[in-house]
Amino acid sequence: QKRPNVFQMKVANIMPGDVIEVTVKYTEILVPEDGTYEYVFPTVVGPRYTGESKPSDIKGKDNWLVNPYLHQGEEAPYEFGISVNLNAGLSLGEVWVPSHKVKIDKKGGDRAVITLKPEEKNGGNRDYILRYKLSGNKINTGLLLYPGDKEKFFVLMLEPPENVNIDMVPPREYVFIVDVSGSMHGFPLDVSKVVIKKIVNSLRGKDYFNILFFAGGSEVLSAYPLQATEANKKKAIEMMMSQSGGGGTEILDAFQRALALEKKEGLSRIIVTATDGYVSVEKEVFDLIVNNSNEANFFAFGIGSGVNRYLIEGIARVGMGEPFIAVDEKEASNVADKFVEYIKHPLLTDIKVSFEGFDVYEVEPVSMPDLFARRPLMLYGKYKKASGNIKVTGKTVKGKYVKNIPVMKSQEDKQNTALTYIWAREKIARLADYGRVGVDVKKEVTELGLKYHLMTDFTSFVAVDRVIRKTGEVVTVKQPLPLPQGVSDYAVGGGYTATGGKASPSSPMMRACELSVDDRNGVVHISEPNLFITSGVMPANVALDDVGSPVMNQIKEELEKKFKEWGLTYLVVNLKVDKGKVLSLQVKKYTGKKCDAAALEKIFKKLQLPIEIQGNMELEMHFM
Repeated sequence: QKRPNVFQMKVANIMPGDVIEVTVKYTEILVPEDGTYEYVFPTVVGPRYTGESKPSDIKGKDNWLVNPYLHQGEEAPYEFGISVNLNAGLSLGEVWVPSHKVKIDKKGGDRAVITLKPEEKNGGNRDYILRYKLSGNKINTGLLLYPGDKEKFFVLMLEPPENVNIDMVPPREYVFIVDVSGSMHGFPLDVSKVVIKKIVNSLRGKDYFNILFFAGGSEVLSAYPLQATEANKKKAIEMMMSQSGGGGTEILDAFQRALALEKKEGLSRIIVTATDGYVSVEKEVFDLIVNNSNEANFFAFGIGSGVNRYLIEGIARVGMGEPFIAVDEKEASNVADKFVEYIKHPLLTDIKVSFEGFDVYEVEPVSMPDLFARRPLMLYGKYKKASGNIKVTGKTVKGKYVKNIPVMKSQEDKQNTALTYIWAREKIARLADYGRVGVDVKKEVTELGLKYHLMTDFTSFVAVDRVIRKTGEVVTVKQPLPLPQGVSDYAVGGGYTATGGKASPSSPMMRACELSVDDRNGVVHISEPNLFITSGVMPANVALDDVGSPVMNQIKEELEKKFKEWGLTYLVVNLKVDKGKVLSLQVKKYTGKKCDAAALEKIFKKLQLPIEIQGNMELEMHFM
């Protein structure tokens, strides 16, 4: 992993004429936004700009930033193909692909096959984006089954209707937990006041609410839920505005007291926390929420410029909600509006799922929160036999909701292999982030990662060919990437030469100098020259990166000075290395005014390579 969204694969020991087939599988959850599901398949990694100018600044970091690129408009030296088998599990509405020209074939009510048109064979220079909607204006349920050889998996989905009327929304009860500790004094508490005031003023007359303020201790607005009358709202806001901040941050006690407060019978309870999160009991809080997720829906506001996002985002994940963060008073009002919009449509409350004749086990999550208009609910688990019935009950504004979903063997589909990994990843997330306090989850997470072939904190992937090959030498080839569609050579950041007031790109292997153009007079400004290692011949079991990265991090500045002094633009050297130390250097060829092998050898002898590297190697360098 080079970046959170950039991965690199290295393939070694490829003999002439070899064909290497690489298969990578991954799973992800598609969460709709405003009723639209979106799947994005990234096809190319665009250039990244870095302002770091000295080798010492990038020491220890990856050198992927200087990956070579083709020129703008150049087609990639490969064909791009993608086909999608869409099985929504629920009735499909509109399906479209805004990024590419495609053919869409609907297969029944809940399936579609999407294929590229022939003219898109070179369409690998932009992300593939597929969007779809579900049909209907009622709460939908869907069931997917995967009959694995050793284990069988299911996913149950509850999907809110596309069009929601405020009359469909039942009244609810809010409990606000507001941090008024010393760390919240001043600006953070001022932001909290803006957020809470706006939310309280948005409550409807049929809603109920209460506020708990906590620091070293806690106090509440009322011993019982108050109806959201104008008088009660005013009383709450006055109490909120009188808070000044001081004392410790006993957040766990505050949550326990809030859960123990008298509840308005028959209403969905929403607990909203506003805090900077400066506590060390994150997992205890997560545990408490997990164990009470059937009692309330939990949302968190992170307040301040240095929020403990681990706590805020963790509360949202275990509470199956969404994190909201306001870093200043200017943002607070907009974030409060976003929150009010998100939670104002709880369509189904007090949800219970029972399994009648359907033998299930290891179900995740352990309980279901309310169904909101903007967020579907999903239940994952294993089963033994595809028979029986799933019963979903809850409350709507019109009364009791009951939905029976029959489970039949005909619903099983061997193509639903992703359910295996989705279930495993859901369980790993709970174990890793929200396991019970004091429990070491490393062994269990590792076992799940190995069993279900998933990357975790403790597992990774290495593929080893059974064939042992003695290649004698290793030649590293850097594969240039195509520029994303519509991106110019300027994005690569340089490596240009000025000709007659215009810039012309140089070899894609070497473009990494910073360039800017003065539009007023057409003058091209090129930054200081840079040195690049573009290829090499390494000893067996050694890659170019193993040598190139230390060279660029440790002695690049000294080499650049000599290259500039001697007028060098191109150099090939042979090095003799023993246990990571350079013993001798020989200049094989160069382009420039002169080249002093003895001076170069002196510089390279300062280089410290990994101790396991030894033998003869060749490096090809360019100076731009």
